[in-house]
Amino acid sequence: MGFLDVILGRSKPVRPDLDQLFALPSAAVTLQAGAGFTPTGLGSVCFASVEGGAFDRIREEVRELLDTDTGHGGVPVEFSRDDYGYTWLLARQPADAADGAATLVNDLHAVNSALQDGGFGPQLLCSLMGFRDAGQRSLALVYLYKRGTFYPFAPVAGGGDKRDNGLELQVRALLADDLRIEKDLGRWFPVWGAPGL
Repeated sequence: MGFLDVILGRSKPVRPDLDQLFALPSAAVTLQAGAGFTPTGLGSVCFASVEGGAFDRIREEVRELLDTDTGHGGVPVEFSRDDYGYTWLLARQPADAADGAATLVNDLHAVNSALQDGGFGPQLLCSLMGFRDAGQRSLALVYLYKRGTFYPFAPVAGGGDKRDNGLELQVRALLADDLRIEKDLGRWFPVWGAPGL
């Protein structure tokens, strides 16, 4: 950071650290023990679509990489587009498998890495991993790519566009030692209808 940046109050953005995603399986254990939420086996990556052959090649490479186990009973990845024009890749792993959370995180990391290594890092927005409790409440741990931080997102079932802010704050406190939690609550963006939630 230069002298003028300091004087003008500018700061360098945090470099994304995709290895932070590998903290999710440990956080899942803490979340289950402390709040009764278990992984659903669903996770997704959101990115701004780009037109062009290079991006299409990377997208197909990601699909091939994650679809390799479909011949052994695995579920293929799904691509979808939301109302805002962003593309979502949904990955699935068995929720009841002992290593399901770790395998899902490996898939999410592979997608993020492929896009970043292909020069499309600026198009990455977030990744999320879904959870549910015995009362069927939904929760997602969302990784903000450009901030290198996580935040909980808990939509209220049947509540339209309402969030369970109390649950989100409880999860923040519970996972403070497991994940790099986003301190700015204004950046805890809602991800209504996100695949994997």
